[in-house]
Order: sequence, then structure tokens, then C-alpha cells
Amino acid sequence: QIVGILLAISIPQQTLTLQGIAGIILSIGMGVDANIIIAERIKEELNAGSTLTSALANGFHKALSAVMDGNITVAIAAVILMIFGSGSMLSFGYSLLVGVILNGLTGVIANRLMIGSLSQFKALQNPWLYGKKKEAADA
Repeated sequence: QIVGILLAISIPQQTLTLQGIAGIILSIGMGVDANIIIAERIKEELNAGSTLTSALANGFHKALSAVMDGNITVAIAAVILMIFGSGSMLSFGYSLLVGVILNGLTGVIANRLMIGSLSQFKALQNPWLYGKKKEAADA
């Protein structure tokens, strides 16, 4: 994602300022937030008794609206900063907008593909690896 942001900054020959770096850091934080939301939704599905395959599908589906709401809100703010801001605000808004767009692609689509593929390996099919609580022994 960072490479994509740096590439997107260099194509229109934008200058990477301190404000642009702050936009990159903020977009990285949003990516981490998206991953946490997705992981929590998957964990909720597993703890509700779903199979791993259905928990992954339902977890991603339920997390999609929250992640997209956050990304769209920040993208709107970034566009407003780019339209009404001057040089430093333009750099912040541009790097933030590019980061949010890449977050939408990598944070949701690529993550879903990677986790779905990795969950097909027998060694990675234990629901405990995805956050399911261990069941207490019956007394």
C-alpha cells in the first residue's frame, strides 16, 4: 500500500511534504482499523457457532459496510481539502485520498482473497487461529 501511495504521488509529480507523510500515516492507520473490524466480525461469527468458511464469508460481508463508510467519509474530507486547501493541504488531501482508495482495494478485496485462500490449507483451518474462544471443559 505504501508503495502504491508513493507511486501515485510521483506520477503527477506531487511533492511529498510533511503533510503528505501525515496523510500516508493516517491512511495506514485506517488500513489497520479495517483489518481489526474484519477480524472482530469473523471472530463474532465463529463464536456464534458458524463454520470457518461461513464465518469468513459472513464476517467480511458484515464488516464491509463499516469499512466502506469510514473510507467514503474520509475520501470526501480529502477531496474537500484538495479543492479548498492550498499547497500543504493539497498534499495531505491527495496522499490521504490515494491511501483511502488503496485501502479499499487492499483492505477489503485483497484481504478477502488472501484469507480465503490461506484458510483452505489444512494447517490453517483451526477456528482458534481466527479468534474463536476455546470451549470450557464440561464439569
